[in-house]
Amino acid sequence: MRVITGTARGRVLKTLEGDDVRPTTDRVKEAIFSIIQFEIEGRQVLDMFAGSGQLGIEALSRGAAYATFTDMSKDSVAIVKQNLLSTGLHRNSAVLQTDAVTFLKNYKKKFDIIFMDPPYSKGILQAALPYAVDSVNDGGVIVCEHPYGEEMPKDVGRFSIYREYKYGKLAITVYRIREGEDE
Repeated sequence: MRVITGTARGRVLKTLEGDDVRPTTDRVKEAIFSIIQFEIEGRQVLDMFAGSGQLGIEALSRGAAYATFTDMSKDSVAIVKQNLLSTGLHRNSAVLQTDAVTFLKNYKKKFDIIFMDPPYSKGILQAALPYAVDSVNDGGVIVCEHPYGEEMPKDVGRFSIYREYKYGKLAITVYRIREGEDE
C-alpha cells in the first residue's frame, strides 16, 4: 500500500495484519480522490475508522491543510502515527483513539472532508452518519466506503446522496448538502 501522489508520493504505508483489517484498495482510493480532487487543497479532513490512515495521509500528501484521524484500536492508532512520521506529514495532523460517535458528539471543530470506512455490516456507518453531517462545513463532503448492496440512507440531515459508485464488492457513497439547503 503506497501514497498515490503528492508530497509523499510512493511512500509505503504500514497496515495491521489479520482478518479484521481491510485496507482500501489502490483502485478504490484512486477513485475516491478522483471524485474530490479539486476539493482537497487547504482543507480540513477527518479520517474516521482510520485503520492505517491511508485516506487522510493521501489527502495531506495532496495538499490538505490538516487531518484528524480517529480509531478505537490502540494498534491502529500506533500504525497511523508511524505512517504519518514516515511520510513526514505528522505536523499537520492529530491522531485520537476514540469511538466515532463519541468523537463526533463532543468535537466542536468542523471539517471539509470526512472519510468513513468502518467495519462492514455492523450498522456503525449508519449510526455515525447523522453525527458526521453536523461536523461538516457548508460545501463539504462525506465519503463512505461500504459493501455493495448495503442500504445507505438517501437523506441525512441537510445532506443527501450525491453519487454512488461500485467497485467489485465495494461501494462508495458520496454525501453533499442538498441543493437549496445552503445557508
